[in-house]
Amino acid sequence: MKARFGPGPVVALGGAFVAVVLGAGTAWGQSSTDSMAGMAAAGVFLLIALIFGLAIYVYMALALQTIANKTGTQNAWLAWIPLANAFLMLDIAKKPLWWFVLFLIPLVNIVIVVMVWMGIAQAVRKPEWWGILTIVPLANLVVPGYLAWAD
Repeated sequence: MKARFGPGPVVALGGAFVAVVLGAGTAWGQSSTDSMAGMAAAGVFLLIALIFGLAIYVYMALALQTIANKTGTQNAWLAWIPLANAFLMLDIAKKPLWWFVLFLIPLVNIVIVVMVWMGIAQAVRKPEWWGILTIVPLANLVVPGYLAWAD
């Protein structure tokens, strides 16, 4: 029996996020007019951060889906679902699924993420040291793209 995931959780999270943002905007709108410029700047900053975060999310999901397709892993679409993509990564790296619990433990999760990305690098026939680069800031954005689209 295969586990099947639908778009329901993503839609629910999106709806909750919109409700929180609209509620916060209403609460801010009721404050004094002296701080309107500060609120406008905060709104612009929030919008830029959301756009940047969405771009990174799409990039990482596309890279993980491409890696899953390259390795012949089933359910490559799980790359688009938060938390479920961790199970997809474990499947690609051929690690036990109970390792997901280790993702939740501080400091241990750093080691586990490196080990999983080393397994993913090995699955796409790249040197394992690419997995170590996932702990280096900004390099951790390059690694999935390299593993997905490099020949």
